[in-house]
Amino acid sequence: MKKKIISNAEFVAKIPNGASIMVGGFMNIGTAESIIDEMLKTDVKDLTIICNDAGLPGVGVGKLIDAGKVKKLIASHIGLNPVAGAKMTSGDMEVELIPQGTLAERIRSAGAGLGGFLTPTGIGTIVEEGKEVIEVDGRKYILEKPLKADFAFLLGHVVDKKGNIVYNKTIRNFNPLMATAAECVVVLARKVVEIGEINPDHIITPHIFVDYIVEV
Repeated sequence: MKKKIISNAEFVAKIPNGASIMVGGFMNIGTAESIIDEMLKTDVKDLTIICNDAGLPGVGVGKLIDAGKVKKLIASHIGLNPVAGAKMTSGDMEVELIPQGTLAERIRSAGAGLGGFLTPTGIGTIVEEGKEVIEVDGRKYILEKPLKADFAFLLGHVVDKKGNIVYNKTIRNFNPLMATAAECVVVLARKVVEIGEINPDHIITPHIFVDYIVEV
C-alpha cells in the first residue's frame, strides 16, 4: 500500500518537466500555496498550468509565472496579473483564454468521461476559431472538448487520512472539479483527522479521487 500522507518535497519530486497541472483557486482563494512554494525550489519547468486565473504577481500561480516555469497558461482571465499579460504579449508564455463557465464544464466533462459538450458561448467570436460548430434545432453550438491534466493541486479545509475532503465555503470553487480530471491528485490539508471523524454528509471530494495528502 502506497504512502498517502507525504511532504511537499516528496510530492513535488514526482512532477516532471512539461507536466500539465490543474491548480484550484479563484484569485488565489483555494490555492495550494505551499506546494507551489516547494516547486520554486526545484528546476521543474515548461509547465502547462490550468486554473481560473493567473493569480497575482508573487501570489499563487503568479509565483510560477514570475519564475518562468510556465510554458502555457490555460485560464479564464489574467487581468489581475500584469506579469502574465507582459509574458503573453512578448511571446514568453502561451496563454489560452477560455470563458469561465466553459473552462469549468470542460474540466467536468473530463472527470465524467464525456467526449465534450455543446455551448453557444463564443459563437461568432474568436472563441469559435478552429473548433467544430454543430447545429441543433436551428441553433449553432461550439463543441468544447474535455480538459484533463497530469496533476491537480487542491486545498482542503479538513481531510481525513484516507483523503476524504471537506472544503471551507468559497475555497471549494474549482477544487472538486479538478479532483476528477487529473491522473494524480494531491490535496493540501489545513487539518488532517482520523478516518471516521468527518460526517459522510459533509464530504465533497471522496477519497477515491485523491492520491496524496500534504499537511499544512
